[in-house]
Amino acid sequence: MAAELTAPALIARHRPTLDRALETIRTRAYWSPHPEHPKAYGADGSLDAAAGKAAFDALLGTRLDLGQPGTDDWVGGEVSPYGIELGVTYPHADPDVLLPAMRAGQRAWRDAGPELRAAVCLEILKRISDRTHEFAHAVMHTSGQAFMMAFQAGGPHAQDRGLEAVAYAYAEQVRTPESAEWTKPQGKRDPLALTKHFTPVPRGIGLVIGCNTFPTWNGYPGLFASLATGNAVLVKPHPRAVLPLALTVRIAREVLAEAGFDANLAALAAERPGEGIAKTLATRPEVRIVDYTGSTAFGDWLEANARQAQVYTEKAGVNTVVVESTDDYRGMLANLAFSLSLYSGQMCTTPQNLLIPRDGIRTEQGPKTYEEVTADLARAVDALLGDDARAAALLGAIVNPDVRARLEAAAGLGELALASREVTHPDFPDAVVRTPVIVKLDGAKPDDEAVWTSECFGPVSFAVAVDSADHAVELLRRSVREKGAMTVGAYTTDEEVERAVREVCLEEAAQLSLNLTGGVYVNQTAAFSDFHGSGGNPAANAALCDAAFVANRFRVVEVRREARG
Repeated sequence: MAAELTAPALIARHRPTLDRALETIRTRAYWSPHPEHPKAYGADGSLDAAAGKAAFDALLGTRLDLGQPGTDDWVGGEVSPYGIELGVTYPHADPDVLLPAMRAGQRAWRDAGPELRAAVCLEILKRISDRTHEFAHAVMHTSGQAFMMAFQAGGPHAQDRGLEAVAYAYAEQVRTPESAEWTKPQGKRDPLALTKHFTPVPRGIGLVIGCNTFPTWNGYPGLFASLATGNAVLVKPHPRAVLPLALTVRIAREVLAEAGFDANLAALAAERPGEGIAKTLATRPEVRIVDYTGSTAFGDWLEANARQAQVYTEKAGVNTVVVESTDDYRGMLANLAFSLSLYSGQMCTTPQNLLIPRDGIRTEQGPKTYEEVTADLARAVDALLGDDARAAALLGAIVNPDVRARLEAAAGLGELALASREVTHPDFPDAVVRTPVIVKLDGAKPDDEAVWTSECFGPVSFAVAVDSADHAVELLRRSVREKGAMTVGAYTTDEEVERAVREVCLEEAAQLSLNLTGGVYVNQTAAFSDFHGSGGNPAANAALCDAAFVANRFRVVEVRREARG
């Protein structure tokens, strides 16, 4: 074991960060140990902008050998949404060899205990953080996120979510003491006395099934929750977004080995084109935990078929904003415009449906008709994205052909309040960059309802005319209950309307944002404070992150014996 990675040294190095994280999940205050600004990097061994870009460039066209057992092929094929062929190849594993090797290291990892496991996880996160610039390029060129979003969401924000999961995992494991002396009085007889020892034990191998749009942000919570609770973790990335998670696994394997543990506690499962190994792996008897982000259809399949595993899914929903009244009309429009535009709407939290009374809304500027609201929102989006360079920096690139097809088909779904336009990226002319489209629909028409009640992932939103605030609340309730929602927003100055919307969200378990007009947006959440999803409606069966997300990744086994005087 390297001297600098002894157990006491690791704990001494990372215990203050763990303690701060534990305090922050209790208070729900703002805190992050991972800097959001690119210029904060370059000291203390971290990569600055130039070194991070050079490290990413050096990966292109290489073989990323992780030293895993069971490698029977090399696979790749990632093409950046910005038009670059990455050319990186990854190990393809034989699960009959790899999975037993992963299980072999779990005993020592279990016996290490919650504190040392947390410290090892925090060392992995620290090394990832030091390479945030490199990871930013890897996320950008696999997800299509613009660089700053890839830097922040794929870097510090993802790292925060990983640390948050470690903190929750530690807190739940130490909730039960390691040992207890149990004495039961027996009246005149000698009391019954037992010595009891309690050990958190892992379920088995955790499988993380990655997504294309947010490989690290959505991947790190499950990865670190499982690892911190004593499980080995197999990461199956999305075929178009392998690199960020492959780098993560490589760093994890290095740290585990340096700390004296089996490197195979973390492994990668890259796949051949069209192979579809997620179903095979998810139903293996060795896999006891599955974390998944992606389509509802496959999430439902996992929940129904991976019966041997505890399955955590973040699927899809129909996110809704009720627009009833506002005392900051310009602020509301600007906030909505940004929310609809960020990363071309390719976020599971982006608003899709705007429920607007057909008779209009009240504002501090006087009444605004439905037509005025939709037209003003379209102008706000145009103003935000009028400059191509600014637009490209906010929109990023369309991640795959399916999103582009949905965008192009949206023009035929109804009357357009805002048409999409092509944007030329200043640095990547082959990137597919499109501004959002807003379609006007009628909430009272069944044909229109069939459109807006279905998820349309990407830069497509529907301005749905409703009969009244009560009608909006009714449609909100129905859509959350039947389709699910990761986010709900509302703009209202009416206490009764606010109360009704809030009650719907409490009853249907949907996270609500009220009257956002500044620099906080409905599609953004902060680690340690905000819950991403609730686990209580069809959009997801888990929340990132709460105690329920970690507590069933381990069980407590008791050993008791009679106490001897």
